[in-house]
Amino acid sequence: EPVVVRLGPSVTLIHGDCLECGPFKADAVITDPPYGMDWSFTGQGSGRNAQGGTASVTKGQRIAGDAQDFNPAPWLEFERVVLWGFHHFPQHLERGTVLVWVKKYPDAWGTFLSDADLAWMKGGCGVYLSKTINPASFQAEKVHPTQKPVALMEWCMDRAKVPQGATVLDPYMGSGTTGIACIRTGRKFIGIEIDAGHFETARKRMEAELMQGTF
Repeated sequence: EPVVVRLGPSVTLIHGDCLECGPFKADAVITDPPYGMDWSFTGQGSGRNAQGGTASVTKGQRIAGDAQDFNPAPWLEFERVVLWGFHHFPQHLERGTVLVWVKKYPDAWGTFLSDADLAWMKGGCGVYLSKTINPASFQAEKVHPTQKPVALMEWCMDRAKVPQGATVLDPYMGSGTTGIACIRTGRKFIGIEIDAGHFETARKRMEAELMQGTF
C-alpha cells in the first residue's frame, strides 16, 4: 500500500508506485522519469566524490523502472507537462516544445556522456535553452544519480507557465528537487517515489527546506 506523508498544507509525498496511486488532481506534471536505459551509474566526472567515485553515494545505483520502455501516456492529459529525457521515448509523444539544459562547461563538451539534456513540453513547437549552470561541485553534492539542479526545475515551471499557488505533480520525484523548487517559488507539490531510499532522501531534503522558511 502507498504511504502518504504530508509535510504541511503545500507538500504531499507518496512512497509507492505512481501508476497505482492515482488519480491525481494537479495543474502540471514536471518530472524526470526513468528513460528505459537500464543504466548503472559507475563513473562520471573525476575525484573521489564525483559521481561513481570511491566516496560517491550514487556509485552502482540503478533507477527503478529504467530497464523497461517508458510510456508517458498516464501524464499527457494534464494541462501542463514537462518530461525530461524525451529523446529516449519520442515514439510516445506528439509535437511539442523542446527545453535544453547544457549541463557542462564548454571546455568539457564532447567528454564523458552527454553535454546536454532535453525535455519535452506539452504544446508549442519552439526550442528554449536554460541558462542554468551546473557547477563543478554538483557531481560531488549529488544524492541521486540523475539529480537536476533546483534552478533548472524552477526554470521548467516558469517555461510551462505554472502559476504561483498551483499544484505540481512529480510522479518520479527521486531526491525531491522539483519539490524544493516548488517550495522556493510558492507552488504546491505532490511527489511520488517508488524507491524507499530515494523517498527518504527527498523527505529529508524537503523538511530541511521547509524549516529554512521558518527562521
